[in-house]
Amino acid sequence: MPLQNRVTPAGEIVAVPDRGLMMGNRGCLHGRGRELGVARWRSKLWICCVRDWKGVRRDPMPPGRWTALFFLDEATALAAGHRPCAYCRRGDYLDYARAWRAAAGLGRRPGAREMDAALHRERVDRSLVYVSFGSEIRSPELFRATAHALAGVPKRVLMTIGRHVDVDALGPLPGNVRVERWFDQGDVMPHAAAMVGHGGSGGTLAALAAGVPLALMPQFVDGPANAARVAELGAGIVVGDDVAGAVNELLEHDAYRSAAEGVAETMRALPPVESGSGQPLPSWARALSGPLPRTRKAACL
Repeated sequence: MPLQNRVTPAGEIVAVPDRGLMMGNRGCLHGRGRELGVARWRSKLWICCVRDWKGVRRDPMPPGRWTALFFLDEATALAAGHRPCAYCRRGDYLDYARAWRAAAGLGRRPGAREMDAALHRERVDRSLVYVSFGSEIRSPELFRATAHALAGVPKRVLMTIGRHVDVDALGPLPGNVRVERWFDQGDVMPHAAAMVGHGGSGGTLAALAAGVPLALMPQFVDGPANAARVAELGAGIVVGDDVAGAVNELLEHDAYRSAAEGVAETMRALPPVESGSGQPLPSWARALSGPLPRTRKAACL
């Protein structure tokens, strides 16, 4: 059976036996079974490479490494949102950057990161509003009220309810709302336009790490402090009585996403835990760590 690694001009990844003339990369999209998960990208750097590079042979889906994608030709890769690789296709990359400069009327040649950020804003599927109140909320009323409040937002809604709430207790829900007990947040965040949460450190940090703005309804413990800090950073809103209004505000104003993406860039620049650098956390991370020593330690990790 063919692997699911052939990219169509629309950017979809399909499983067909045909091989392509060019290869590409969006990060590691496959799991141990050599099958794709929900996510269709893990990096903003979508590139198109030559298929034959100095005779190197590579497993297209090695464990924990980037997934090799294939395109019929360069026109297909460009239509799917991939730019030429600056390493194995240096000349094509420079031509692409010069054409970008001319089309945008820039006074200089744009860098790869600048082009990748612009391309990413246009191609990603930000079709979801993700709702999660963590794993300990036991009130079906909160989930029910939130689901009905979001019936009119111009997005699909994915709501996870954890292990304590009976799905049947929610009753009939709006057609744009899908309910699951649990979903891997790493798979959800690439598709989220906004998140509704209770301000817990885990979900809040996951959203910020993905550059997703938040509408926060603090419930307990670290929620109020986290929500206040997110709002102070401009990466979200503390909800009053109108959760739908808060979500629509996040969707309509790019400043919230820009602020969240700025936090994500800061997080990515931090040294790994293994480095043992002893560097202090930045102020936003200290605020998100919560008031309890145990919570603070978990947030630092």
